[in-house]
Amino acid sequence: MCVHGLLGIRHLHTFRENQLNNFYQTMEYNPAISDTSNAVAGQQDNSKILWKQLLSLASLYASVIIGWIAYYNYQPILLETYSFTDLTLFLFIVQGIIMVVTPPIAGRLGDKFRVTAGKRLPIISAGVSFAAMIFMATAFTLFTEPGPIFRWILPGLITLWLFSMALFTSPALSTIELFVPVKKLPTAMAVLTIVYGLLYSIEPVIVDIINFIGAPLTFVVGGVAVFFSGLLLKRNSTIITDKPKTTELGKSDFTYAFILGIALGLATTVLFNLFPDMFIEKGFTILGVSGDGIISIILAAVAVLSLPMSKFTETRSVYMAILLSIIASLAVTAGIFLFDNHFILAVLMILFIVFYAMMSVSFLPLALSVVKDKQKVLGVGIFFAGFELPNGILEAILVYQGGF
Repeated sequence: MCVHGLLGIRHLHTFRENQLNNFYQTMEYNPAISDTSNAVAGQQDNSKILWKQLLSLASLYASVIIGWIAYYNYQPILLETYSFTDLTLFLFIVQGIIMVVTPPIAGRLGDKFRVTAGKRLPIISAGVSFAAMIFMATAFTLFTEPGPIFRWILPGLITLWLFSMALFTSPALSTIELFVPVKKLPTAMAVLTIVYGLLYSIEPVIVDIINFIGAPLTFVVGGVAVFFSGLLLKRNSTIITDKPKTTELGKSDFTYAFILGIALGLATTVLFNLFPDMFIEKGFTILGVSGDGIISIILAAVAVLSLPMSKFTETRSVYMAILLSIIASLAVTAGIFLFDNHFILAVLMILFIVFYAMMSVSFLPLALSVVKDKQKVLGVGIFFAGFELPNGILEAILVYQGGF
């Protein structure tokens, strides 16, 4: 699949370069500010990043990441506590299906709301409210310590939680194109990458905190965080409207967006699921830590590098950056698995950090550029479906083999 993606990038390079240049020329301003909100929007400089809205999105993204950290920490504990370990493989398969299928469905609904209401916020608000409700329902169930009959509620709540998180995450992240001019999308992605990298780099600390406060209170806090960060995004985006254009030439290239998602998803899946054990097997350490500790160092470094890499990407051909990062990431990843020399591994790890940061800030902006305005949310949903596909497959395989 990854080789096929590279061939697609190579064949479409020239056409895409011209397409993106035309796209930039016609998008010198951000059209997201409603003409009917001139009293407020008129004060905004449409050529600049709308930082309040972008930071609101970053706060929602942070609550989502913390929710996933809590889920992966407590899922095996809850399954063992309530004698559902035999459902582990089934739940991971269901999780993979939900995370791949739901984002495009949510994207299509989001685009329909854009046509009818001039906003994609209804699908985001519905998903956020549903997720918060499931958080609270799970917390209540754990507080009451369900008996033999009611314990079957838990697998249902886990499934509903997965669906609710997938329902609003990709439509919410798609709003990034409303808050920044097109040429600044990599910078906006750098903000989200900083949030992503820093939170996952301190995951052991977060896990210690949620273990200290316990599962019920963790889910209460998670529900409150998701709800209020979603409410903050909604309130700060009330002046934003994104009714799609009525006439556009050409068609959206969903295949290209899907391939970009797969490429980034492969790198992320290998980083989280394969690198830790491989570093331990090779005896490779940094500052006395190995395994997950090295992953934390990598993610912290990606967060630090994301902003410089976004500036680099904005001043270069985005397609060349994509092609370079994919080829280089494949070569570097292969080298990390093949070489045992610790000095070579350290050099390869540094290169992986650089190219992974480049991928993180440039792939979603490019995916947005190859879909038409009327299908923006669907395009982001397809991108995230591709992103989740490698992780869903590998996690199911690892669970089946007893290695997860």
